[in-house]
Amino acid sequence: MTDLFSKFDPLIQTREQLLSTGITDPFGLVMEEVVSPTVAICNGRKTILLGTYNYMGMTFDPDVIAAGKKALDEFGSGTTGSRVLNGTYAGHKAVEDALKDFYAMDHAMVFSTGYQANLGIISTMAGKDDYIILDIDSHASIYDGCALGNAQIVPFRHNDIDALEKRLKRLPPEAGKLVVLEGVYSMLGDIAPLKEMVAVCKAAGAMVLVDEAHSMGFIGEHGRGVAEAQGVIDDVDFIIGTFSKSVGTVGGFCVSNHPKFEILRLVCRPYVFTASLPPSVVATATTSIRKLMHGKAKRDHLWENSKKLHAGLKALGFTLGTDEPQSAIIAVIMPDLERGAAMWEALLHEGLYVNLARPPATPAGMTLLRCSLCAEHSSEQVDEILGMFEAAGRATGCIS
Repeated sequence: MTDLFSKFDPLIQTREQLLSTGITDPFGLVMEEVVSPTVAICNGRKTILLGTYNYMGMTFDPDVIAAGKKALDEFGSGTTGSRVLNGTYAGHKAVEDALKDFYAMDHAMVFSTGYQANLGIISTMAGKDDYIILDIDSHASIYDGCALGNAQIVPFRHNDIDALEKRLKRLPPEAGKLVVLEGVYSMLGDIAPLKEMVAVCKAAGAMVLVDEAHSMGFIGEHGRGVAEAQGVIDDVDFIIGTFSKSVGTVGGFCVSNHPKFEILRLVCRPYVFTASLPPSVVATATTSIRKLMHGKAKRDHLWENSKKLHAGLKALGFTLGTDEPQSAIIAVIMPDLERGAAMWEALLHEGLYVNLARPPATPAGMTLLRCSLCAEHSSEQVDEILGMFEAAGRATGCIS
């Protein structure tokens, strides 16, 4: 009998070799207690959190928590049904109304996760004989959305406007075309040149979907993302986002101004054939989204944190994913997996949690430490973080 696990043997071997050195499993961390958006107890010690995507620090907002508790008392723990059956409560309509107000768009559709939002919209919109053109560094959920559908997939070099234009020009003019981009790319924290890319797409008659998971709430005058910041939000056909980052809970969504958008509720399989979000979750999301509409002070402080951490790490001699801070993500490039894991563990011993990222999740086979800043990090905490990076970097030989 063929062992279906044999395909994973190389990864099993790599993991066993890494753990045989006695290093802590970097993908099995347990948080015993979460104290705040920026602090948790890990392995019995106080740890600064710098790898949670909790960009706006909404997870402990008292109004958000109160809304969740109230909904739990009034509507129970779950819906036990799909949105097209018994799974639409007043709270589900309320969170979609909040999204429409936040983005100033006509339609909003909420999914159980951000992953399902990409899976559903992409696989539903682009079918047989259509084309999906996507950045080669796109998130796994985007690739999986492509795999679920029957469209032809055309990748192009990361953030390369000319490569995108060339791919589009090679396609049949009459064919349906969906270009999938991201506002902020989650590994390196770099932003897309959406202004130029959207213009290229529209000239070629292509629809545009932008995943703003890592920019919603933070980037743009109103926190609507890179498309807003670059002045093309009205030219984008679909914006995908998630509740598990700046909103501080769980869920995903798509907003759009397309007049036929509502039909997706009947034809999008990851929306139709899954249970809807619990009432307490949509209540927390609604409250958080409406508060983020007035979050300029938080956005300004998060930018200050990002600039300070980026400059400090650069001054220490670390190689970073971007020359200048472009988002709340700062990637610290490691020489290889072994030293990356050693640096990750050294930081944890210092009292700092970051994400260790490795291929195939990372571009170009990189190993990196991904830092995700929060609007609730104080300036003093950023100073502490830099001191921890210096100590861990020198102890592991990552900096001299």
